[in-house]
Amino acid sequence: MKRKIILIFIGLLAFGNAQNTAPADYWNSLEEKAKVAFVNGVYASTVAIKSYHKRQVREQYLHHPGWIQPYYIERFYDILNEHVSTEVGYDLGLITAHMDALYSNYDNRNIPLVKAIRIVSVDQDGEREKANLLLLKAQRKYK
Repeated sequence: MKRKIILIFIGLLAFGNAQNTAPADYWNSLEEKAKVAFVNGVYASTVAIKSYHKRQVREQYLHHPGWIQPYYIERFYDILNEHVSTEVGYDLGLITAHMDALYSNYDNRNIPLVKAIRIVSVDQDGEREKANLLLLKAQRKYK
């Protein structure tokens, strides 16, 4: 019984310490190659999700003659597209450099990595006002 209590206590301590790590701390602990691989993974998964969703919608409504794609599906695709910068192309090092700059500000340290990639990608696509708005919302939400 005593061992179980000690193991539970140690597990809670370990779990508590894992939860205190800010996304910025995790990002800064990565090497450059790992950062590029992370961004590449987010980009690839975003494209895969969009492709899979389009296929599922097509299969579900293929035989329905009066079906028109609703707005929320188009908005979902727009949000997914914001996660992938079209202007940067394959230079993911540029995205990681801007992520480093974003996380250098203490106010941004709790913004989740995927949301930070979205903010940086929108900014790199030339939509600075929208990126600033997304950044302000994220700063408020993840204080």
